[in-house]
Amino acid sequence: MINMYDFKGHPKKSGGDVLLARLHNPKLVAGVVGHVVDHLNGSYSAVFTLLWEGSAQIQVLLVHPSEAVTVLSRLNNEQPDRVYFKSIFRLGSKSEITICDICLRPSQQPLCNYTDIRTGDPWFCYKPKSLSCDARINHYMGGYKNVLKPKEDKLFQGHVNMKVFIQASGPSSVTVLPKQKETFYKITPPLPFNFFSGQPQVQNSSVNSGLSGYYYQGVWRALDGTTVHQFNLSTITQCLKGKVVHLYGDSTVRQFFEYFNAVLPDLKEFNLHNPKKTGPYMALDYANNIFMKYRFHGTPIRIAPVPISETRHIANELDDLIGGTNTVVVFGIWAHFGSFPMEVYIRRLQSIRRSVVRLLDRAPGTVIIIRTGNPKGMTLTAALTNSDWYSMQRDKVLRAMFRGLNVHLLDAWEMTLAHHLPHDLHPLPPIIKNMINVILSYICPRKGD
Repeated sequence: MINMYDFKGHPKKSGGDVLLARLHNPKLVAGVVGHVVDHLNGSYSAVFTLLWEGSAQIQVLLVHPSEAVTVLSRLNNEQPDRVYFKSIFRLGSKSEITICDICLRPSQQPLCNYTDIRTGDPWFCYKPKSLSCDARINHYMGGYKNVLKPKEDKLFQGHVNMKVFIQASGPSSVTVLPKQKETFYKITPPLPFNFFSGQPQVQNSSVNSGLSGYYYQGVWRALDGTTVHQFNLSTITQCLKGKVVHLYGDSTVRQFFEYFNAVLPDLKEFNLHNPKKTGPYMALDYANNIFMKYRFHGTPIRIAPVPISETRHIANELDDLIGGTNTVVVFGIWAHFGSFPMEVYIRRLQSIRRSVVRLLDRAPGTVIIIRTGNPKGMTLTAALTNSDWYSMQRDKVLRAMFRGLNVHLLDAWEMTLAHHLPHDLHPLPPIIKNMINVILSYICPRKGD
């Protein structure tokens, strides 16, 4: 059980705090995510599945108290332009810079409408004073606006009330005994966690709460019916032989391209003379007929200057694919949408979903893998623009949007949260390696899987 208290030590009487829970064993390099239940009265339960014999330590992490969530919710409705973008307009020697966004505040300055013709996804820029809308040449992030009211920053303090581990007021370990005719669990006395507005609790149970998997000896084991195989250099090449691999999304998908490009000696990247972090990237293993490319999703993207011609939407890219059994699509889109109202994200996913359905209709053998978001390290700026709370809400929408389609889900959320490594926007190499094994297991299932 987890009991929450306010800053003065008074029991809270309402829910809404953001809590994450994990069960782990450092010696076994084992870990599994707990399911946190909000009872809406200031108390919570964390439910764990016991998946290995031996000891297991419980960790409860306060991401945000409910008071901070109220601020985050308000910002997305009232300040959706707190991350602002810019474009350069150029004609000959004359150039101008204006602000661009999905949500632009009313102004006397006319607007240029860059809403995508095919998907309907909106994008606008203030029109330059002396140049036409057709003179826009690039897109880049301008910066962040200070949008908090006085003292609201106190709700977003690292090691105080944001991303802080909560100490148990008693023992916080569980011992799982070997299976007998029945399974017995030896649980140390009730495990209360108390949080005084910057500290919470948990009762253990062995109920399966729909987990996608867990770590054991540092290896991800799926619980969703997928058999995850371990791939080395030769089996990666064999799996991808004859395949065209399309990677779309943000920099957390770019990590997959970087992984393959680093470990496969015969996969050679073309020098397209694009900026390192913006792409697009392209690589070819000629001997094994492997073609791989990566492209960032379209606006909004918080990125260094990128030419307008390279800001393409995932839906349009999917509509341009032939598809087939030799085609693999991996995409992820989440981190750059945290500062916008949920309707913006839903609209984008709807257009992608329609394109996925069309692709599977014309080429049902196409393998499509969708990467979810993941928890990350948190600073004040990160919390206000891409908090784990924002990511959690979008994660729910993403899963609901593609449920029922013949696609595979790469559960980056659980794979990051269950691991012992610190949370990072770009998960660290051991986690990425496990993600690659899941991706390849989807692409190349073995007989009997």
